[in-house]
Amino acid sequence: MKNFTSIEDISDLKTMISKALSIKANPLAEPHKGKGKTIGLVFLNSSLRTRLSSQIAAQNLGLNVLILNASQEAWNLEFADGAVMNGGTVEHIKDAVEVLNQYCDIIAVRCFAGMQSKEDDVNESILSQFLKYAKVPVISLESATRHPLQSFADCITITENWTFDKSTMNRKPKVVLTWAPHIKPIAHAVANSFTEWMQKMEVDLVITNPEGYDLDPKFMKNTKVLHDQNEALKDADFVYVKNWSSFENYAQMPEIKENWMLTQEKLKLTNQARVMHCLPVRRNVELSDEVMDSENSIIYQQAKNRIFSAQTVFSEILDGLNSGK
Repeated sequence: MKNFTSIEDISDLKTMISKALSIKANPLAEPHKGKGKTIGLVFLNSSLRTRLSSQIAAQNLGLNVLILNASQEAWNLEFADGAVMNGGTVEHIKDAVEVLNQYCDIIAVRCFAGMQSKEDDVNESILSQFLKYAKVPVISLESATRHPLQSFADCITITENWTFDKSTMNRKPKVVLTWAPHIKPIAHAVANSFTEWMQKMEVDLVITNPEGYDLDPKFMKNTKVLHDQNEALKDADFVYVKNWSSFENYAQMPEIKENWMLTQEKLKLTNQARVMHCLPVRRNVELSDEVMDSENSIIYQQAKNRIFSAQTVFSEILDGLNSGK
């Protein structure tokens, strides 16, 4: 594995999930694999789970970890080619990445959607420049359109919680990605990425969202989309709760009259569904306290699995570095 920015960088998802579960069973099995190598974790945006889980995963492999909160601690970056830098930006991205090349064997970067220009976000205007200028492997810790380490952790979590018995052995689990309310426009990265990864899993995926909130067709592909949440929730085995803004009317929030918050009453429509969310969550806006704190919730298990999705990817990248590929 040279870089990790989407599921397309994984050749066999089943094998990767099995490796992640093996790592979870013994996370300190390879404490010297990263010895003498450095990973730079570059955050252009806020983070809790991504930062901490990535740091733990790297330390489990013996990597030296550098953390840069670039939006707060570094010079203001310029991203435009040919820019005359006589304003507020101090350092060009090509210079910053070239310096990171000198210090790091792996660069991992978190760069949210700007939510201003649809074209810039869809084309990954920031991540693409890290990939362009980096001479070492690049890992996405979330970008404008995808959150692959989160989605990998989601796959691990679903695999752990889908137990086969007489009632389930002849069918795929039904997984519902449901839109949820929010107080502000939210990017599409988690929803896009979850959809993309579920399409590679052996699941029956349904997306439910209000009219005007369909995701980018590039990610939806042929996935079933229902605009009736109750209809979508029927017999669901897993319900993934997430907000996103409009893609068609980019970064806007068309008015919604129905109540889309996930409640215990709505869960009665499901097959005792496990409830998932990437966190952070707006309690009693996206989903109710009673759901968040219920036995149906596997949200904290998801959060823990962020360690093992990251560690698996780091391990694969190190395999390439250590073999000279």
